[in-house]
Amino acid sequence: MVTRLAMWSGPRNVSTAFMRSWDSRDDTIVVDEPFYAHYLRETGIDHPGRDEVIAAQENDWRRVVDALLAPVPDGVRVLYQKQMAHHLLPGMGREWLAAMTHAFLIREPRPMLASLAEKLGELSLLATGLSQQVEIFEYVRRRSGRVPPVVDARDLLERPEATLRALCAALELPFQPAMLAWRAGPRASDGVWARHWYARVEASTGFDPAESERPVTLTAAQAALEVECRPLYEHLHAHRLQP
Repeated sequence: MVTRLAMWSGPRNVSTAFMRSWDSRDDTIVVDEPFYAHYLRETGIDHPGRDEVIAAQENDWRRVVDALLAPVPDGVRVLYQKQMAHHLLPGMGREWLAAMTHAFLIREPRPMLASLAEKLGELSLLATGLSQQVEIFEYVRRRSGRVPPVVDARDLLERPEATLRALCAALELPFQPAMLAWRAGPRASDGVWARHWYARVEASTGFDPAESERPVTLTAAQAALEVECRPLYEHLHAHRLQP
């Protein structure tokens, strides 16, 4: 049986390192932000490499869903989807979510906002993906009758093995020690936007606890946005796996 794992994150949540971790398993293939081109085309938002992303990736969300539900190669047990929650736009259908296993990756708002501002400059609540994460979390919880697993990036960085073991147990999948390390450099599975966003993870070989201790300074506008983000983060954090 194939586990089609939709890992719902926001940007700058250590989500690419997490994708590397799953890509290191011998039974898993990964998909990098499959709805990114659709999101950029529909919203008109100007992200780094926008035109390149739209040209390289399927733009129709329905066809993306078809690909996520398609048969996988023999020997594949997990189809890991690095999903950005804000890419699931209001006009997109939700019926396909029933065919997926869902989990959530969150990060404390201060470091997330500081990191995101380095890439985008001016920020909004929608750009963080937090409100969309809460929406999807509650949708999945209502439909399934279960609380989906939530992983906090700090736990992942500081206690990777315990956190990954707890997540694998919650997903009824075996933990693999290979998830704790990977070779440096790019991957064929990375989106074409990697050169704009992935420099730090391409230099990494595992989860770095020092990443959670980087000093953070917010502008006044970012600090005000942090106040908006905080209750959404806390809502999800209350359900986090505790390794």
